Amino acid sequence: MKKVLPYIALHVVILIYSFSGICSKTAASKDFLSFEWLLFYGLVLLILAFYAIVWQQILKKLPLNVAYANKAITVIWGMLLGCIVFGETVNVPRIIGGVLILAGIILMSPAGKSKDREKKGNE
Repeated sequence: MKKVLPYIALHVVILIYSFSGICSKTAASKDFLSFEWLLFYGLVLLILAFYAIVWQQILKKLPLNVAYANKAITVIWGMLLGCIVFGETVNVPRIIGGVLILAGIILMSPAGKSKDREKKGNE
């Protein structure tokens, strides 16, 4: 379970990061410098600040290549949130793109584990 927690934290923080896109798209639909625009733009900055801090902590626990490969899941979260919040449609090219992203993450994950084993073997 201890090895799984950094991955769970990674995906939770990436999901939270995806909400910055929702907030920025919502802010773009508001009048410049209106209360709503300031609120949503402020949320974007708050989310990005939170993300930056937690991301650095996660990088201490996971190999860099694995963490960055998993960061691509932001696109999939963005598509799902776009459907839920804005009623956007997901078409075949987007689904193919999502599948390619997942394939890349899966391909990178074993590579990160084998490099960790090599490092431990060399020490």
